[in-house]
Amino acid sequence: MENKFIVSPSPHIHGGDSISKNMYGVLIALIPAFLVSLYFFGVGALVVTLTSVIACVLFEYLIQKFLYKKQPTIGDGSAILTGLLLAFNLPSNLPVWIIVIGALAAIGIGKMSFGGLGNNIFNPALVGRVFLLISFPAQMTTWPVPGNFPLTYTDAETGATVLAGLKQHAGDLPSYADLLIGNMGGSIGEVGAIALLLGLVFMLVRKIITWHIPVSIIATVAIFTGIMYLIDPVTYANPLIHILSGGLLLGAIFMATDYVSSPMSTNGMLIYGVGIGVITTVIRLFGAYPEGMSFAILIMNALTPLINTYVKPKHFGGK
Repeated sequence: MENKFIVSPSPHIHGGDSISKNMYGVLIALIPAFLVSLYFFGVGALVVTLTSVIACVLFEYLIQKFLYKKQPTIGDGSAILTGLLLAFNLPSNLPVWIIVIGALAAIGIGKMSFGGLGNNIFNPALVGRVFLLISFPAQMTTWPVPGNFPLTYTDAETGATVLAGLKQHAGDLPSYADLLIGNMGGSIGEVGAIALLLGLVFMLVRKIITWHIPVSIIATVAIFTGIMYLIDPVTYANPLIHILSGGLLLGAIFMATDYVSSPMSTNGMLIYGVGIGVITTVIRLFGAYPEGMSFAILIMNALTPLINTYVKPKHFGGK
């Protein structure tokens, strides 16, 4: 009964896309950011990434094989993508055992507990990241200094991120050149704005995603942080700092655009993106955490079914 033959009314549109094609397309788009992370964080970035990817694939295989009693579908690339995105949201000196726990939370709680790919309400990688942030706040907010490669990656010299410095009104801000290339502290995948933007261009050209969610998020953050900067430029940083630092670009381009947990209609995507931008800005400027992107995306993930219900595309032939 699982393999159902579905009959639906016309029109029927055939496309060449598939789950695996799109998943591996996103993985290709993440290659520039991964190379930047290796350049600035060395072996730590490699260990964190490999551990996260292997753990996510293994947990998905075991859950499908022994709990769901189904043929594992790890070949579609979704577990690999979840592992890579989870790794990109972690510091490069995070102990392996904590990474494995995060992978279990991402796959077991964020994805498979809802029924697997296509059924998850929340972005699985962000579920794992927030789970670790709440469970291990000290380890998750200890950021290695870029370019410092100790013999043991967990012994890396640490420092504050750009957003943490803004929150504490301490420290000099990095130059725009450093922000663009990734020479700053932070999670391994959120540094390097140019690399992330290259991934965005690739996915837009390949039509893996549309512009609505990334542009609406970035524009909303730029507008609201710009207003606060005009009101009090001493207290608040200019919009470009907010856009190029933290997880804004990583979240807007690769996390918020998750097919399953984001709205279906273009108007819904715009509402969703604006909501993420507003929540992110409020948390960054007025909340206790220096970064709010993960929380904002998960909150709007929860509102996606409501958006899909009330913001629907025009039906075929409708006025």
